[in-house]
Amino acid sequence: MIKFKKTTTDLASDNTTQVSHRAKPWRAPVIAAFVLSALAAPISANATALLTLADGSFGTLAMGKNDDGSSSRRNLPFAINFYGNTFNNFFVNNNGNITFNNSLGTFTPSSFPISSRPMIAPYWADVDTRCSSCGDVYVGAVNEDTTIVTWKDVGYFNAQSDKTNNFQLALRNQLNGNFDIEFRYDRLEWTTGSASSGTNGLGGTPAQAGFDAGDNVNFFALPGSFTNNILDIANTTNVANGAPGLWSFSIVNGQTPGTTPENPLLPVIIDNSFTFDFNVQANQQVFIDPEVAIGYDYQVQSGPNIASVFLPANIGDGSYDLYLWDNVDYIFATAITGGSDYTFANGGVNRFRVLGIETTAGLDPSNPIAFITGLTFTAPGTISMTQTPIVSQVPVPAAAWLFASGLLGLGALRKKAQA
Repeated sequence: MIKFKKTTTDLASDNTTQVSHRAKPWRAPVIAAFVLSALAAPISANATALLTLADGSFGTLAMGKNDDGSSSRRNLPFAINFYGNTFNNFFVNNNGNITFNNSLGTFTPSSFPISSRPMIAPYWADVDTRCSSCGDVYVGAVNEDTTIVTWKDVGYFNAQSDKTNNFQLALRNQLNGNFDIEFRYDRLEWTTGSASSGTNGLGGTPAQAGFDAGDNVNFFALPGSFTNNILDIANTTNVANGAPGLWSFSIVNGQTPGTTPENPLLPVIIDNSFTFDFNVQANQQVFIDPEVAIGYDYQVQSGPNIASVFLPANIGDGSYDLYLWDNVDYIFATAITGGSDYTFANGGVNRFRVLGIETTAGLDPSNPIAFITGLTFTAPGTISMTQTPIVSQVPVPAAAWLFASGLLGLGALRKKAQA
């Protein structure tokens, strides 16, 4: 007999809608940071260790063995400001997430953003802990400033434990409502329960990881969400020199990473190079903060074109040379001045080059706000792009340059995570 599973909460009732298209660039502050792969330290081959309490435990059981269950309302030892809303308590949901307004039993993840559902989801998928060899879900306080929720060796629906996942969410108090979100993945083996069209824990509608404001606008999803590549988050990190499986995000004044230069988005590190995917919302300006270079190539791999660029005014003489791609090579277009927007022709461009950053400017490669670039786009959507630094000039024709291998990455804010 085939057992059909019903969700206890229908997210369709949230009336989720996408941001409407408008015929103007999208602007609002988001900060990203670039690091040369040539300068990156090798990533440890060891997976991220899960945090424990002083007694070596993960705390107490959040709930008994179940499928699609939730804990009672749990108190936070500190208040957090999450997208402008203050929360002092939360619900632990069996299916790999915590929520704040209500518990959530939905087992198949819905794509962020979701209205009226503030959520932090290290791994939203159909967790099932009913089998005797399945692990459990725990909650505990490492100290007065660190709360952890641990999905320890959990199986998937329907009560399967041939593959198990071992992951954790840590909330770290940074005072005045500011806090860090930390995802720790020790081991990920499955993505999907059978009620989400999975077979043997894979396929169907795979897991989603990230966080959502519940305002139908603001959210962040980790790379690979809704694909089998979500398993890769256990092998990658957005923390400089961090162990694979460690992801960290700082929430400052209620805003997620990228809102200000003081809280920038740092690279996602993959095989010692850097990639990023991010979401553009209405009225959103994306700032890119790369490392030291004498120029940069910017190229959209997928998503809307770049509508305008804003370069810093305080680097060297503040004047730059803009080159546009003619399908064969970069051709000099104009000189532009830092501190003011340069708008591309109607329809925007999918790539351009900036030169003219003086080597005498001495940009510090360890400074995450060394060279901030503002970009707007011709439409909302998900952007995947690269930024390649031009790090040295060859004394041959003007078009000949050497490039360091490396991609611009989006992901987290903190260069080091606290152990």
